[in-house]
Amino acid sequence: MMKNHPHPGELLREDLLLPLGIEVTDAAQRLGMSRTTLSRVINGRTGISPDLAIRLERAGVSTARFWMTLQADHELSLAEQRKQPKVRKLQ
Repeated sequence: MMKNHPHPGELLREDLLLPLGIEVTDAAQRLGMSRTTLSRVINGRTGISPDLAIRLERAGVSTARFWMTLQADHELSLAEQRKQPKVRKLQ
C-alpha cells in the first residue's frame, strides 16, 4: 500500500474544482450541502462521507465506491504511520 495517500478532498479540489473554475460555494450548492462542510472536506479537515460520495457520483464525478476507497486508503495510511500496540494471533 502506498504511504501518505492524499486526502480525497485535495483531489476533489485540485483535479476537479480548480480546473473547472468552480467556486466552493457553487459546488456546495450543486451538491446540496453547506459551503462550510464542503470547505472542510476540500481542505482536509474532514473526510468524504458516504453521503457525499453518493452526491459526487450523482453529480457525475466518478463513483461513490471510488471516493470511499480513496477515503479508506487515506485513513489506513494514517493509521499505519501511528504507533500500534503489539498484537498476537487470535488462533
